[in-house]
Amino acid sequence: MMKPNSGATNKAIDRILELSAAAHIQRRWTARDSAKFHNLTGAIAAYGKALAILTSLQHREEFHAIIGQHDVPGCVARI
Repeated sequence: MMKPNSGATNKAIDRILELSAAAHIQRRWTARDSAKFHNLTGAIAAYGKALAILTSLQHREEFHAIIGQHDVPGCVARI
């Protein structure tokens, strides 16, 4: 069983994926040496970093949900 915050995390991940896909498409139609191309490249990199953070958070929430389901000593469950 996952925590209630997982729904918000999933929504945020989905939204960032949508924004990243839109930026990728827009960048394909932009001249490579333009400022807009470089701005989109930076945005895509930022989306990737945000996704990495959110997926790490999601994995941590899932891990804690699994640990909470089992009879684990308190010193181990507080990781």
